Amino acid sequence: MLNVFLICLFVTGIIGGIYYYLNNKKAGAFYAYDVDEDRFQIRSLVEFVKDSFNDILKLNLQTMKMTRDEYEKRMQSRNQLRAALKNCIFGDINAKNFVKNYIRDILLKSYKIDENNIDKVIPFDSPADLSAQDKFEILLYLYKKEHGYWALEKMITEHDLDRPRTEDDEESFRYVITAEDIEEVYREKVKRKIHFEDKLNIVVQRVYQLYKGYSCVDEIRDMKIDGVSGGVSGIPESFFQEIGYSRDLLTRLPCAYDSVWIFFKGKTIHLSFLSFGSERELIRVCKNIYRYNNPGQLSETNAYMVNELKDGSRVVVARPPFCESWVFFVRKFDSAPNKKLEELINDRNNQLPINCLKWLIKGCRVTAITGAQGSGKTTLLMSIVKFINRTFTLRIQEMAFELHLRKLYPDRNIVSFRETASISGQEGLDLQKKTDGTVNILGEVATAPVASWMIQMGQVASLFTLFTHHAKTTEDLVLSLRNNLLQTRVFSNEKIAEKQVADVVNFDVHLYRDISGKRYIQRITEIIPLDKSADYPDTYRKAENLEQKLDSLYETMREYFIRVTDRKVFETRDIIVWENGEYKTAGMISKRSIDEMCQHLDMKEREEFFSFLRGNWGNSYEF
Repeated sequence: MLNVFLICLFVTGIIGGIYYYLNNKKAGAFYAYDVDEDRFQIRSLVEFVKDSFNDILKLNLQTMKMTRDEYEKRMQSRNQLRAALKNCIFGDINAKNFVKNYIRDILLKSYKIDENNIDKVIPFDSPADLSAQDKFEILLYLYKKEHGYWALEKMITEHDLDRPRTEDDEESFRYVITAEDIEEVYREKVKRKIHFEDKLNIVVQRVYQLYKGYSCVDEIRDMKIDGVSGGVSGIPESFFQEIGYSRDLLTRLPCAYDSVWIFFKGKTIHLSFLSFGSERELIRVCKNIYRYNNPGQLSETNAYMVNELKDGSRVVVARPPFCESWVFFVRKFDSAPNKKLEELINDRNNQLPINCLKWLIKGCRVTAITGAQGSGKTTLLMSIVKFINRTFTLRIQEMAFELHLRKLYPDRNIVSFRETASISGQEGLDLQKKTDGTVNILGEVATAPVASWMIQMGQVASLFTLFTHHAKTTEDLVLSLRNNLLQTRVFSNEKIAEKQVADVVNFDVHLYRDISGKRYIQRITEIIPLDKSADYPDTYRKAENLEQKLDSLYETMREYFIRVTDRKVFETRDIIVWENGEYKTAGMISKRSIDEMCQHLDMKEREEFFSFLRGNWGNSYEF
């Protein structure tokens, strides 16, 4: 009898133990680690969260006893989580916040993170033990609580972190934010102990960025900056393999995965205190950041990818062997919606170029916006679209969606096309001819086929065209487009091709970014075709003697051969220039352009246009 009792007691104990284990699986998973500090390593938290999500998504709800309503609710919640885990990788802020809330619950309820042990994860109450990255993430969180989207901008400008730096052994300056800068800001900003809720949110962000986010640049990418890049400096890991140095050297030299740079207000700034931690982590970020809308697989044979994130940011990723190390570039285009044109063009007498741009667009002039990378071409193009007649339909061709004009002008008739792996830019432009587009906008004229079609389109297919180009001067712009026409064999004669370009492209708005990061319109230049039909000199007809006739005939022949061989087919005229921080008038807009612009203006607009001309260039014009 006693034996039976003992057996029953033993079986009951086993069943109870199994029940307790199943109901407290996650809570007890790390019970053995109560005295083991490894439990509170960030990587341990990441693995636990990853396993928790896998368990949630793999759980068979049909085996659980619940009502139909409960079942459908659980299924909906799980599907929502699955979608959020997928979309957060694409830069979806809402999905990111959804996943972070889940992580928060897991750490609180299952991992048992509390006020007593959270400092074991990140030593918040011991500033001396905090790394520069820890302090930066704490600072960014505190600034974000106060300033939201503008947190990083506020931190940089408030502490003058974007000032130029010059080392003793360097001749030129650079832009860099160092660990010492972060230490100084931290001492100034963090005067009191951080509350548990804030600590928890910081830990959650750290776990998220290592699990589904973009590592150390995750929160930075969401800030109001122009762009961020990684892997673009330091020594690639392959270099150490090539020269046979020991990996111990990696601890003494900056590596590619130690590279984080931001593009902020025209300045490229190195965040030297941040690192991805390993080549593997940098590769993980590169492999995830370009995947929005399934653009294809990045591989050794397809070693670069140009795509976008869900918020419209442009993403470029490259990998070996095409690139010496894994790199990514994120360029944001969110300044135009938040800024008026007066804020973009803000030097003295800024109404002069603003009004000039207004009348160029209203007057349907084919206008190029030129300048180097980062000079603000795309942002300006996005802003001046507002001057286009609202009755006109707009058709946009881009390499990747950057302009997002339908977000800015949702009530306009706008359709954007982009290149894909199977559809070239040329094919996209060909398709546009079959739509009802009035105005064509090209995000960038970067290839010969696109340039060639743009010139042809400007002749017959659209009312006018706006485009961007990287030309340094107006002459370079014309010659580059001319060479594109020759390259595509649309024309075989240089002068004819050059004249076609000069006849189509009317104005060049050139942007400049100086060494301090300041952006401005350096000049607005008109391209004026020269009249080839001018009469040849015939003074020889009026010569009184043979010697005079021969001299005059020589001049006629000389003019003929110049026109045939070396005659200029266009001239450039600066209309507005930037000098010493102020916009000034230069040459006058040609009579030809004024007449053609007036054809697209109503009577009231003509009067306003003429008033603009007289007010800035005097009464030199005859209307």
